[in-house]
Amino acid sequence: MTSFFDRIFTTYPIKTRRFLELGIGTLTWIVILAPLWGSFLAPLYMAYFIVFFDIYWLFKSFHLVHASHIATKKITQAEKTDWLQKAKSHAGFEKIHHVLIIPNYKERVEKLEATIENLTQQTISRKRLHIVLAMEEREHDAKEKANALIKRFGDEFGSIFATYHPDLPGEVKGKSSNEAFGGRAAYEYLFVEKTLDLDFATVTSVDADAIFDKQYFSYLSYKFLSDAKRYNKFWQSAVVFYNNIWKVPSPTRIISFFGSLWRTSLLIQGDRLITQSTYSLSFKLLKDIDFWDTDVIPEDYRIFFKAFYRMKGNIWVEPIFLRTSMDAAYSGGYIKSLKNKYHQERRWSWGVSDDPLFIKWWLTVPNIPFFRKTTMLLNVLLDHFLWPTNWFIITVAANIMPFINPVFTRTTLGYRLPSLAGFILTVCLIAIVALIYIDYKNRPENAKLPLRRKLLFPFEFVLMPLVGFFLSALPALISHTALMLGKRLEYKVTDKA
Repeated sequence: MTSFFDRIFTTYPIKTRRFLELGIGTLTWIVILAPLWGSFLAPLYMAYFIVFFDIYWLFKSFHLVHASHIATKKITQAEKTDWLQKAKSHAGFEKIHHVLIIPNYKERVEKLEATIENLTQQTISRKRLHIVLAMEEREHDAKEKANALIKRFGDEFGSIFATYHPDLPGEVKGKSSNEAFGGRAAYEYLFVEKTLDLDFATVTSVDADAIFDKQYFSYLSYKFLSDAKRYNKFWQSAVVFYNNIWKVPSPTRIISFFGSLWRTSLLIQGDRLITQSTYSLSFKLLKDIDFWDTDVIPEDYRIFFKAFYRMKGNIWVEPIFLRTSMDAAYSGGYIKSLKNKYHQERRWSWGVSDDPLFIKWWLTVPNIPFFRKTTMLLNVLLDHFLWPTNWFIITVAANIMPFINPVFTRTTLGYRLPSLAGFILTVCLIAIVALIYIDYKNRPENAKLPLRRKLLFPFEFVLMPLVGFFLSALPALISHTALMLGKRLEYKVTDKA
């Protein structure tokens, strides 16, 4: 069967891609507009769908509470463990090295300096860390910034050096192509010229604002050395947005709140955990799959699925139960910060552009365990599908039906639908209260923040309907629509003032 689909995709590469792109966007719009056409064509089934979806959302809300609570307990336990001692007990510890690639473009030198300064606090010897400043050649002061950082930290690590990614034909400007260039340069310098042992090296994709837990690379060393399948693994910590959480506007804080808890919860969800933002893998695996792709902007899901299909399904993501803290999008001013957050969500939601490729690989790559590849694909498709649609189903669907089809409101279900949906979603507020408590326990203490400021935080959630639309559903919907129309996303850097 895979050979049949392979012939189809090989014979009609553009038409098949456009067919899938059109299908994803069309399905999104069909669901969003379902309360309009469904109220006329099948009001009973539409009402049942709305109630079912609200119940599903209730389940997801409490599942997030449970999963984030369990993951938080595991993080607390891991923070008390001496991972360096555990790593030293395994053969090969004296050979291990960690390569950190920091792709950046128009980042303030102070931001990069803070990220690298944090790495000097790692419990593992800094001489085992090798920093790659992956700069863009087109940035006019890239060399000046890189030289300043190399001068500042030159004696702190095993090595620190810069690469300058040129604009090459056929490449998409962004993190992935820059990282691919930096990764290849690092391989030549560290493993060919300096002859480090490729079999005992990891590589970490590092966002420019990533603040690692001080035990991250000790924990990573232990996980790597103790795993017989180390060359078939990615490692992912909990990516949270705590660096500047009290500095950003309330709408950004609400979105970052849910993002931090969701990413934390994924650590205990098996194959639901896929690489995000900042992650690690063996350098050998990176080289075997020919580094990152250069025709894509969001690289984290892409590199995982690329490895998964090239290695015939023998790839897994293992959790590292520690937090890696990032900046929430912020630009100094209120309105500018909100625009910045909107563009960040646009860039993240553009990950939907990879879905046609993932579907193609699912159909054409042979000898992959069917159940696992299908489950993983469905999880990704569902996440991308719900991103732009869930707000419309939850917020407006039940209330719009009586206006579209007043006759249906004369039935028992039609009359009770708005109140029933409202009751189910009100119960979801219990989950939000629980999540606020978990988030409070997770966040680092800010002694300078007035108590009244912390107490006012729960009241910011009255903004959820507006925030959910403008900073989540709308940017995702525009991404899906742009994909459907064959338009591509222009890469924009997220400002981190």
